[in-house]
Amino acid sequence: MATPDSVYEPEGPDGSALRRRELGQTSARSLLLTVLGEFVLPAGEPVWTRALLDVLGALGVEAKSARQALARTAGEGLLTSDRDGRRVRWSLTPAGSQLLSDGAARIYGFGRPATGWDGRWLVLLASVPESRRRLRHRLRTRLAWAGLGSPAPGVWVSPDPGKEARVAAVLDELDLAGSGYSFVGHYGGIGRADDIVAQAWDLAVVERAYSEFLDEFGPHLDPDSDASSTAAADDVCDVLARQVRLVHAWRRFPFLDPELPAELLPEQWAGSRAAELFTTLHERWDASARAAWVDLARRA
Repeated sequence: MATPDSVYEPEGPDGSALRRRELGQTSARSLLLTVLGEFVLPAGEPVWTRALLDVLGALGVEAKSARQALARTAGEGLLTSDRDGRRVRWSLTPAGSQLLSDGAARIYGFGRPATGWDGRWLVLLASVPESRRRLRHRLRTRLAWAGLGSPAPGVWVSPDPGKEARVAAVLDELDLAGSGYSFVGHYGGIGRADDIVAQAWDLAVVERAYSEFLDEFGPHLDPDSDASSTAAADDVCDVLARQVRLVHAWRRFPFLDPELPAELLPEQWAGSRAAELFTTLHERWDASARAAWVDLARRA
């Protein structure tokens, strides 16, 4: 499932504009969806408005913006509400649970070391007339989310032929099954694979994003720094906000990074170090963050 401006499946008018937005903006709604995916989905229980406002407030979101984000998310069919007097509690709809579950699987399964590449490529030929710009946008978004790159108009490539079934599902969903053609095979003797990679993906943008992630969260690997940060987090919302910031910063990478095999990546690729950092910190903070959520939800 895809929804406009979703935390887990972001959309944009084109690849470069989308990447700029993903790197430079944080909305109340996207933070809300991160909170829902990280805590509400696993708990499987309704949550009071006050608990969500408190967490979002610790992240710098004003109460008015947080309430608007709740209303918008409910309007999209991802949340439903019920009242107990003047109090309101929120539950994920089946569609909301599915969206967040799919997103969580992508986020937490992302960054794992790839198995040996056999050198084969998936090539898709699929184009949409300029007159159907919205459909073109949706096709670009879904294929980019699947990790494909476009080295030329109407041409999409991936060094993972296993994605062919997913690509076929995208074409079916957009009623383009009769307009696409796929090929799987090894690179031929004309040109260089490195040139295809350079034309299909802007790895410099991805590398910079990973470097920013490492700069922001790398200091937490220092045991003394992490210990003092934990000791200072007397408010349960501080504990939750720290974990949400980590997940929220990481969740953009499954869209930005096409997960190319090592043979096609620059040496000392920052993505490997960033993935290790995310896993280490998330596991280190997970128990305290979930305990804080239970405490906050109970008190709300």
